[in-house]
Amino acid sequence: MLRAMPSLRPSTRPSRAPRVVVVGDLMLDVVLAPVRALERGTDVPGRVMLRQGGSAANTARWLGRLGARAQLITAVGRDPVGRALVAAVRRDRVAVRATRVAGLPSGRIGVFVAAGGERSFVADRGAADALAPGDIRAGWFASADGLHLPAYSLLGQPLGLAGRRASAQAHGAEAMVSVDLASSGPLLAAGRAAATALISEVDPDLLFATEAESSALLAGGPVEGLLDLAPIAIVKRGPKGASVLVRSETDGGPALRFDVATKPVVAPDTTGAGDAFDAGFLVVWLGTAPADRHRPTVLRRAVVAGHRAAARQLGRPPEELSFG
Repeated sequence: MLRAMPSLRPSTRPSRAPRVVVVGDLMLDVVLAPVRALERGTDVPGRVMLRQGGSAANTARWLGRLGARAQLITAVGRDPVGRALVAAVRRDRVAVRATRVAGLPSGRIGVFVAAGGERSFVADRGAADALAPGDIRAGWFASADGLHLPAYSLLGQPLGLAGRRASAQAHGAEAMVSVDLASSGPLLAAGRAAATALISEVDPDLLFATEAESSALLAGGPVEGLLDLAPIAIVKRGPKGASVLVRSETDGGPALRFDVATKPVVAPDTTGAGDAFDAGFLVVWLGTAPADRHRPTVLRRAVVAGHRAAARQLGRPPEELSFG
């Protein structure tokens, strides 16, 4: 049950550390970063790195780093990769509820980072999609302030069913539910109607999207269409900041929209920045009294906190996954 809390102080710090549950993927990122364009039939110099990845796990780690009481509900294989991934997340004070799946490897993603920072992915999700509804326990949501779901957590099977069960448990516990569209390709694989129906079924209180994801989901329509899916939407605009949209409290009334400009951060690899933004935003937003979460001042502070977390992610030296 959510309790009333004091109003947010005039900073990006929340009034208290929120309790946030994240459900979804914990993956191995195999990052390929050549120093110049690939050449057919030969090799080029560059870096090959093994890192902890997965949108859900990235968000959970940043929640822990920023002081939230974070839980990650996930599935990994019964292999050394899975053990190393769980250990990496726990180092950021995240409670990891990991189902160990026999017969499937821990999920892994090939991340190709072009010279300009643009990324392409090859996903072998393995055990990451094997989290089942029966792995979700109601007690994990009893005192939660929020549940965060990347769209990946609604798509795979049985992971998608587990994500929907988690949303039902969170709503039942009066926790806020946030969804990040994450990647338009997998989300729209079955068409826009199926994607919007899926998000509507989860009934999020808050929706995160990039400009490209919003345009793809809404077929190029105005971003205000996101408010048909959630009462608050945050459109991440990279170095240009973010747009905040709030549904009108009266039927047919105009939506509130404002932009928050932030200082651009240039980085050769943007992997994980969007997940860090979500965490920074949620720590402030969920650490605010429920009655104040729709206020522009609170939403603006949450965006600034999200940008700061993303900037920290972009400024961190690459962390190699340890198997020791």
